[in-house]
Amino acid sequence: MAAGFATSGSAATKLNVPDTMAERVKPCVVCHGQGDRTGPNAYYPRIAGKPEGYLYNQLRNFRDGRRYNRPMALLLENLSDEYLMDMARYFSALKQAYPPPERMVSTPEEIKLARKLIDEGDSSRKIPSCRECHGKELMGTRPFIPGLLGLPRFYMIAQFGAWRSGGLMRRQSADCMSEIAKELTAQESNAIAAWLAAQQVPANTEPGTGLSNEMSRRCGIFQPQEAAR
Repeated sequence: MAAGFATSGSAATKLNVPDTMAERVKPCVVCHGQGDRTGPNAYYPRIAGKPEGYLYNQLRNFRDGRRYNRPMALLLENLSDEYLMDMARYFSALKQAYPPPERMVSTPEEIKLARKLIDEGDSSRKIPSCRECHGKELMGTRPFIPGLLGLPRFYMIAQFGAWRSGGLMRRQSADCMSEIAKELTAQESNAIAAWLAAQQVPANTEPGTGLSNEMSRRCGIFQPQEAAR
């Protein structure tokens, strides 16, 4: 048990706080609570249920300055790789309800465009289908690709913009999502985001498995197994 103390006037009261991961990650839950949340200055995406490798990579990126967010960097600056993996496993195992789908705002032509890119991609521009990386059900691919359903349209549009501008990640080498986003037009990325946001999350929300070797090499995603080295 971890002991803490609280004072009320001149009296001190001993508090017994369980030494559990749920207690340790309470600062995370202040922002990333029971689902997606919009704060006064930011949007806080859900982290519950996302693949542990993806969460681990993001925690490392925030800690090491490859992805910039000052509050996140301060929270994580003294944490080891092993502890970040423990946090990732904890949040990955959480089950929380998803929000209902948004109203479809696209025209039939925009829906057709979105479906083609999501289901087939565009080989002439080296754009893979969304399903190739994010899984057949678009709920992610273990261990490091997040799902695309249950996210707000405006958040996905903002992510596309950040990938295109290079403002989301600071990497030494090219990133596959940055490369893909730069090939997409604004019309295409908006159509994709609108279609995805309007889809019902499937009953089985578990991420899939089996990212192709080609996409693994192309994306150069940091493998969570390296945390144990």
